[in-house]
Amino acid sequence: MNSTIPSVLILGARGRFGSAAARAFAQAGWNVHAQLRPGATGPQIAGVQWLQAEPEDTATLARAARGATVVVQALSPVYTHRAWRAGVPRLTAAAIAITRELGGATLMLPASVYNFGAGMPERLREDTVQQPTTFKGRLRMASEKQILEATRDGGMKAVVIRGGDFFGSGSGSWMDLVMAKDLRQGKLTYPGKLDVRTTWAFLPDMARTFVSVAQRRDMLPAFETLHFGGYQLTGQDWADALGTIAREEGWIAPQQDLRVSSLPWPLMAVGGIFVPTFAALHEMRYLWRTPYTLVNTRMAAIGVAESHTPFAQALRTALADLGLLDATRSTPALAAGSAA
Repeated sequence: MNSTIPSVLILGARGRFGSAAARAFAQAGWNVHAQLRPGATGPQIAGVQWLQAEPEDTATLARAARGATVVVQALSPVYTHRAWRAGVPRLTAAAIAITRELGGATLMLPASVYNFGAGMPERLREDTVQQPTTFKGRLRMASEKQILEATRDGGMKAVVIRGGDFFGSGSGSWMDLVMAKDLRQGKLTYPGKLDVRTTWAFLPDMARTFVSVAQRRDMLPAFETLHFGGYQLTGQDWADALGTIAREEGWIAPQQDLRVSSLPWPLMAVGGIFVPTFAALHEMRYLWRTPYTLVNTRMAAIGVAESHTPFAQALRTALADLGLLDATRSTPALAAGSAA
């Protein structure tokens, strides 16, 4: 790899955000060291070097990624309480260790709104008081505090970038696992009320914004929290956008609307007794009942304009990634990222 251009180490580069970040940094001209588990493989991407190593193998990662000035922590445990209880502190510690080992590097973390809790106000600013009311919210808050403490001696810097619900860049989101899973049958399953406006982050856009922030990291204090505003969408916005696509694809008649059903939350509560993932999801039900917007004041203050793909285009790209649409009609969104 060329040592004269900036380098980034991405932990968990085969995950949804990790893969989006690897592509975004590579497309911006960075050398990308992409960590994945031993035995795993990654696709051929110009500018990306895949590193087979455990996240805790600091010596191997530091040797392979020598010269990296940014570390992106894209690792996350599976979505259960048990996995998060052990995994989040461990993976956070691993990310801190490699960042410090690289000497003065900046750790970047994609974060969620879990920290604010069920009583959160509609407008979430970077300094909004965090009062988590769920197990995952408390763990996320503790993880960010763990990173903050690691920056106090000057051995590293860190940036937390908070986004809404993720979609795009593969499977594993509410959009593909719940909302659009029966789209070809003309059905949308929406987890909340159709008139509640919440915030969504298209992962390729968020990843490109990470690159822009990384390029301005010298302007930031030792620890910074930024907000990625993304899209503010109601359930009806999703129904309208997905309905348009369903009509174009012939999944519903030209004058027909999608059949909209709600998620059976009471059944999920009962199922959570036997299926840990259901219990973990049910705990976050309040996010579908509470309108919220992430205010990105600090992002704008450092001169970063969010990458912003028009929602209809981002949605088509996300569906193409899932194999539901012809990728050749949706690929342009991957290279979009027009500033909003």
